[in-house]
This record gives sequence, structure tokens and C-alpha cells, in this order.
Amino acid sequence: MKQFFKFMFASMLGFFLTFLIIFFILMGMFFAAISFTKTEEVIVNNNSILHIKLDRIIYDRTLNDPIAFFDPVTFKSKRTLGLNDILKNLKKAQKDDNIKGIYLDLSFIPSGIATIEEIRNALMNFKQSGKFIIAYGETLSQKAYYLATVADKIYLNPEGSIDFRGLAGEVFFLKGMFEKLDIEAQVIQHGKFKSAIEPLILDKMSKANKEQTITFITSIWDKILEAVSSTRNIDITELNKYADELILHNVENAKKYNFIDDLIYKDELFTVLSSKLGIKEIKCRNCISLRKYTHAKVKTDKKKRSRNKIAVIYALGAIESGEGDEKTIGSEKISQAIRKARIDKSVKAIVLRVNSPGGSAIASEVIWREVNLSKKFKPIIVSMGNLAASGGYYISCAADKIIANPTTLTGSIGVFGFIPNFKQFFDKKLGITFDNVKTNDNADFISTVRPLTSFQRSVIKDDVERIYQTFIEHVAEGRKLTTAQVDSIGQGRVWSGVDAKRIGLIDEFGGLEKAIEIAANMAELDDYRIISLPKQKDPFTQIIEDVFGGVQISILEKKLGINYQYYNYLQSIYNMKDVQARLPYEINIY
Repeated sequence: MKQFFKFMFASMLGFFLTFLIIFFILMGMFFAAISFTKTEEVIVNNNSILHIKLDRIIYDRTLNDPIAFFDPVTFKSKRTLGLNDILKNLKKAQKDDNIKGIYLDLSFIPSGIATIEEIRNALMNFKQSGKFIIAYGETLSQKAYYLATVADKIYLNPEGSIDFRGLAGEVFFLKGMFEKLDIEAQVIQHGKFKSAIEPLILDKMSKANKEQTITFITSIWDKILEAVSSTRNIDITELNKYADELILHNVENAKKYNFIDDLIYKDELFTVLSSKLGIKEIKCRNCISLRKYTHAKVKTDKKKRSRNKIAVIYALGAIESGEGDEKTIGSEKISQAIRKARIDKSVKAIVLRVNSPGGSAIASEVIWREVNLSKKFKPIIVSMGNLAASGGYYISCAADKIIANPTTLTGSIGVFGFIPNFKQFFDKKLGITFDNVKTNDNADFISTVRPLTSFQRSVIKDDVERIYQTFIEHVAEGRKLTTAQVDSIGQGRVWSGVDAKRIGLIDEFGGLEKAIEIAANMAELDDYRIISLPKQKDPFTQIIEDVFGGVQISILEKKLGINYQYYNYLQSIYNMKDVQARLPYEINIY
């Protein structure tokens, strides 16, 4: 009896402690949500500098989800700006008389190269105002340095370094793990370049995969070299030589070969900034962060609120059936947003912002249908972000025009099916066996605990071929090509924006603002305003919906850091349903 009460009280204590922990986490998130929604009134003092630090992932649209930025340790949720608000702030700062210049506080930028390119282009436009841009870093990653080269002056800590070594694309493979676990990867595909399944069945990159990867990363590297050469006045041949010899790891060489202007400490940087403002010493009131500047009101010519609208529809993440969320493209939510914009008579044009590696083929088809219907009523322009590949291209190809950055990854026109067979894993590793009865020969189609029969494999193969044919027909119709031409540039091959323009997969280079400008011209609009779709949920609704899952993800991202991408990839494999139109692999370009 004593043992019974001992265990009972121990269980009650455990339950009570768990309840308290959950209670405090929920209260923390509640107060974080309150602070997240509170709009602070920000006054920009005269003689101010806009402080830009891009050390967090930049999404295409500012997320309205406190949990996405919730820190379970500090119980704080600090909003990270999306690309849309960053571009808006830079345009606002260009006309703001109180902003005299920009301080780029750079080190490592964890966002995609095309996103950085859009910010860099916006900073180039900012410079047309005659205001200064100063860049400083203790160390500068390759992407950070690429952005820094837009500045009038680049400064580096005397003990710092610049990472400048060329681009490498690295793929990780799961075949060995599957073999150890006795899991069979049953794959049916179309396209010699459709290497999405390579990590599942190979232990290294195929020849075709290496060919396409070296082609597009070379294209991206050439774009970076061109920009650095232009702003720093260094010959491209010399740049490649310095990269090969890792010369810039010696900071003295960085100054010697004109990659930077000087080696200084941060206090000396503040002296430089003070002289730019014509004051003796920089104070807090002279600096304003990009996040705070979002809430700053700037005097502009008052215009009457336009009744004409351009709808910008954000499609971010893997494509799946259903609603999705702010980091995935749900076919229901996105197609509904397109339909809403089509029906709304005040919406004169649509810009579909796509940043996706693809996903479900059927979900892509649902969204494609809405795009194809909408172009019959009003102009629809696609703006591609870091990547719009496979399913991401599928939903784009029907648009009137497709705009992408030279560094955007796109194409990957191909499909595949993947069904894991866990029979041997359950049997040999866990001692679990399965048996069944069925009324018809293929009542157990598709099962993950027994191998596919040759007939079942042929059925899936027919599906893959049919969907691929539909895919290339859609592209041919949208891009005014023959299906043979599309097939020749398809086969699952990934292209950079530069090559995509050359072969006719995109129309022009540019970012989101360029796409909006083209949409306005096509709709013959001089006066318009932007609306964003799908409509975001308010923070309190969002917090209720994903309270536990969001906290888990937040903790995982913090603990795993850069390795979170591997966990995310395994999750994406687990969540694959039906035939996939997906980017060939999860590639980390560094």
C-alpha cells in the first residue's frame, strides 16, 4: 500500500509540474502575441541612419504568426520582416528626408540568393537618391559579401575574414540508411534529370545530375562575379583566381586586392558614420532598425485611395492538397485566393509570387486551373523567388508573363512516384509481420508493408507518364512552344534564371516590384494599390491553431540550427502523397 501511494503521489507531482510548464509556456505565448500585435508609434529623428541586419530567414511575405518567432526561453516573439516589407521600407527610406543613409550590418545571411539579389537591386535604387550605404562585418559569408558590394564603402573587422571560394552544391543520400534498415525505395519516374529520387536509391550524384547542377551553380556564380567585378572594379579572371587560392581568408589580402576599403573596429565604424552625418558622436536616436522603421510614418504627397487594385498572391513552400499554411502551398487556399482576385472587379491584375520546390502533381493541377481561368479575365504575372521548380513551374506556366531573377532556380519539368516498402524493416528489425485478406486482386494497392507487383508498378508508371504528358502540354500552351521543345528542355532538368530566359521558360529578369510594374502596365493602370492574398489569420487565431506544433518546431529549429534542413527533408519524404512534381533534391548551395 505504501508503494501504491508513493507512485500515486509521484504521478500527481509529475502531472502538476507538466501542467505548470505548459501553463507558463501558454502564458508566455499569450503575452508574446499581445506584444506581436501591438503597433508601436515610431518617430524618425532628423539625421538618422537605417540599420539593416539580415541574420534570419527572409520569407517573401512577413509572417503574421507569433509562434514562428517565439523563443521558449525568453518568452518573446520578435517579428522578422518579409521581403515585401523590406522592399517597401527601402523605397520609403529613399524618399525620407530624415534618413541620410544605410548601415548594412552583415555577417551570415541564411536566405536564398535570389532574395538577396532583390534586396541588392532595391539598394541600388536607393543609391539613386544620393544617400550613402556603408557595409560592415566581423566576417562576411559569400552571400553577405555579394550584398555588401552594393555599398559605397565596405569595412571589415581587423581579425575578420571574407568567405570567397566559389559555389558548391551538396546533396545528402539516404540509400545506405534504407539498406541498413531494410527499407526498399520503390520509385517510378519520368525524365533522365528527375533526380528527386536519387537520394533514395543512390549513394552519389548521377552523371546527369552533376551536369545540371554544375550548370546552374556556375550560372549563379557568374552572376555574383559580374556584380562584384562591376562595383569593386576587379577583373573576373582575378576574382576566380582569388577564390581558387582562398586568398581572402587573410584579411590583409581583402584590403590589398580591393575587396574592402579598410580594416576597422566597430567603434571606428561609428566614427565613420558620425562624419557622414556631420556630428561628433552617433547616438541611439541616430539609428533606427529596419523592423522599427516599418511603423514609421513618412510625409508623402497625399493621394486619394485608389479603387483599382493589384492582388499579390503569395505561394510559398511545398505544394500539397488542402489548406496548407503560411509556409506551405495548400491547393485549396491558393486556388481560392486566385479565384477571389478573379471575381473581384476592383482587382485589375494579379501577381502570383511563387517560391516553391514543387510537390503534389494533383495539387499543382488544381492551382494551374485557376491561373489558366484567370488570365482570360485579367492580366496575371508570375514573380519567381529563390526557386519555382517542378510543381512551382507547373502552377506558373499558364501566366501571361513570368518574371524571375537570374539566380532563381526553375524548370525541373518532370514527375515521379515513390512508395517505400517497409516489409523487411518490420520483419527483420522489429519482428512485426503482416497478413491480409482481400476481395479483389489489387484491394491492397498501394501498401507500404509489401512490395509492388509488376502490374501495380505498371499502373503507377502509366500515371507518371500521363501526368508528365499533361505537364509538358500545359507548358507548351502557356509558353507557346511545341511539346517536343518542352520535352527537350524538360526531363526534370533544373535551370537558373539566366538559362531559363534563354530557352523560353521565363520572359524577363526582375523581382516582385518588376512584376507589379508589368502587371500595372498590362492593365493600363496609372493609379492603383496593392492587396495581399491569401488573407493572413490574426495572431491569436494562429496561436490557438498551432500552439503545440509551433513550439516544437521553434525548439527544433533552435537546437538543430543549420541541420534543421535535414529533419525538414525527411519530413517532406514522409508527407509525400500521390505522384510528385518536385525539385530534384534538397540542395544546399554555399
